[in-house]
Amino acid sequence: MDIREIAKRARVSTATVSRTINRVSTVDPRLAKRVWKVVDELGYFPNTQARALVSGRSRIFGLIVSEITNPFFPEIVQVFENIAVQHNYEILITSTAHEPKRMESSVRRMLERRVEGVAVMTFGMEESLLDDLKLRNVPLVFVDVGPARPRVSNIRIDYLHGIRQAVQHLAALRHQRIAFVSGPLHLKSAAARKEGFVTSLKEIGVPIESGLMVEGDHTIEGGMKAFADLLNKNPRPTAVLCSNDMTAIGVMRKSYEEGIRIPDDFSLIGFDDIRLAQFVLPPLTTVQMSQAELARLAFQALLKEVQREAPAPQGTEYNLRTSLVLRQSTALAPGPKSTARKGRGKR
Repeated sequence: MDIREIAKRARVSTATVSRTINRVSTVDPRLAKRVWKVVDELGYFPNTQARALVSGRSRIFGLIVSEITNPFFPEIVQVFENIAVQHNYEILITSTAHEPKRMESSVRRMLERRVEGVAVMTFGMEESLLDDLKLRNVPLVFVDVGPARPRVSNIRIDYLHGIRQAVQHLAALRHQRIAFVSGPLHLKSAAARKEGFVTSLKEIGVPIESGLMVEGDHTIEGGMKAFADLLNKNPRPTAVLCSNDMTAIGVMRKSYEEGIRIPDDFSLIGFDDIRLAQFVLPPLTTVQMSQAELARLAFQALLKEVQREAPAPQGTEYNLRTSLVLRQSTALAPGPKSTARKGRGKR
């Protein structure tokens, strides 16, 4: 079965069938309707690879994420795919599992599939790709770390805005000993969040204590370990701000094990606003970095580069602002006698 059979049954030329299947807008709607009717009757599926060789366009975008099991990424994938379908695009998805070699092989595999653009939503390791990709002419989207180069788009995250709101919220609740659990500081995104925390403390005159800043790894287990370290401080912090929600959930788990109540004994704030954040107990106050908006910006950036006749010499930048979402994991700082301690009983 091929387009000649479809043309014969629809009583049109093969050129009309080809233009219809490729959704060329100049095809007479009546003829297109006849073609699609026959396509449906025959159950015909066009050979997309052959079509890409002829047209020079695959209508495929690549999407690379760090870890598909991390609840932060599924919404990015879902929204990106929904928008792609609306624009008659397919997506090729891969996750790196934080392995540089896997990242490199993922990009090469996408280039071999002749993708029209790649969105790299990994928040780390992108630097290892830049030398390999700098001679390519494929549009790329990065978060924060892309070079000023044609066909490269950067989505700049305003981490400071949301973190400033979080710190000011805690200060308004009379917290003075505010701890911060960062992500791995070799990642620029994690370092930027820590820098935002330090800047926010300076702005309101709250003392900066290096002992209250602990490096985590953006996992639940890392959050548990980091909070265990903070429990050894004397006096303990009355509030903890985490670099992501998974870390905050780890802090919640450790506090439960130790019989420490949130928000009675200490306040807790996460970062990301994953869907799970509103369902944990207590519902987590967090800094929202909209995954849906991130996906929309990434797709639109790729689409604009594909449609752009002449690339911008220094690439293109897009901005995404963060903001605080108040729930029930924060409260007034406890008095000296009620500062978080063991043995209060499980929640």
